[in-house]
Amino acid sequence: MNSLNHHLFNLQLYLESLISLWAFNWVRDANLKMKVDQGTVVNRENVFVSGELGSDKTSPASRDYEVDQRRKSAVFMQVLQSYDQLSTRIGSLREAKNRISSYTPGAWIENIGAMKLNAYDVPKTTSLILVGPKGSGKSSLINKISKVFEDDKFASERAQVTYNSSVGDGTYFLQEYMIPRGSNSFCLYDTRSLVDNASDNVKMIRQWITYGVRHGELVIRKSDSSSLRNRMKCKARKDDCEASERRMVNFVIFVLNGLEVLKFMEGDGDAEQQYTQMIRATFSSPYLSFKDDKPVVVVTHGDMLSINDRARIRIYLGELLGIPPAKQIFDIPESCEPENELVIVDMLRYCLEHADRNLPRKISAKTKIIGLASESSTHLLTIIMILILLTLLKILQNHTCHASKSDSGVDWHSVRHIW
Repeated sequence: MNSLNHHLFNLQLYLESLISLWAFNWVRDANLKMKVDQGTVVNRENVFVSGELGSDKTSPASRDYEVDQRRKSAVFMQVLQSYDQLSTRIGSLREAKNRISSYTPGAWIENIGAMKLNAYDVPKTTSLILVGPKGSGKSSLINKISKVFEDDKFASERAQVTYNSSVGDGTYFLQEYMIPRGSNSFCLYDTRSLVDNASDNVKMIRQWITYGVRHGELVIRKSDSSSLRNRMKCKARKDDCEASERRMVNFVIFVLNGLEVLKFMEGDGDAEQQYTQMIRATFSSPYLSFKDDKPVVVVTHGDMLSINDRARIRIYLGELLGIPPAKQIFDIPESCEPENELVIVDMLRYCLEHADRNLPRKISAKTKIIGLASESSTHLLTIIMILILLTLLKILQNHTCHASKSDSGVDWHSVRHIW
């Protein structure tokens, strides 16, 4: 039965790929025909030629347009092929899961510049945080990831999912989830949702990246209303996060709802532009990147879309965010098919490899001594300056008192005739 389902799934992918390719070629041919009608013709190699038929001259604009169309066509086919390749890689799923399950922080550090593992500041637990707008599916993604590595398939879901995002509070407290459950190799952090104001998002993310994240910590924005603050503080407990360890963030997973992205792709109103600008501005924040490595993007709710739309969304996000859609944008729908588990494992492998690659160097003992000596010298110099100022003030005070006594030593008896 499972074999039949796999064959049907592959057939569906193949047919949708053919339809998508036919639709793409039809649109391209229609555009080319429009160019012909406007006086621009095409030769057999589909190279745009300006002017009269048979001319050897090609305008730069037409050439750039053709190159761009070919590039987009190649990327589109590459993304479609990535879906086809999943079924051929199912046999390696167990091995791929075992690699993630046996991961330890620093295991995938590359020996660059003759530096070994002991030269890096390796954390006890690698921390990955999930960021994204409200309703993007961050909590649901954590549950899906956890299920992939669960031995007990009947275990309850770990992350609280908001059924109706328009009325629910969502996630206001940072939540830590060890993967696999009971391990301490790496963890996922569910975070508070992004808002329309990109500057508020950047401030919130900067706090996490600069000072770290801690399980149970309440996330409050300056723009939050007083009623919301009071409601959230009522939910908080004084000792909820005090005992939790603060962890530095090692990599970021940017989660987006595919249905929302498609809606804004096909619209051109103010709301669509605002959403696009917020996504681009937040994703481009330097706090989300580790050196030159940008976050991975996960697109959710793809099970409600066709393969064609899912491919279009990945290409659109690749163009918008400046990352390769077939390599750094992962389509993870709601279903529990083996193909989706393989995508989850691929995404985690990407995150953990890049987290290890960007670990900071360990501060050497010599550097620490120099730093302490420099700090001690600064403190000593400050103390000396304070002592000098106190001495000068004492001398000035004594001089003032002496001058006052000198002025008051007048022989009033000798000058009494003046009165």
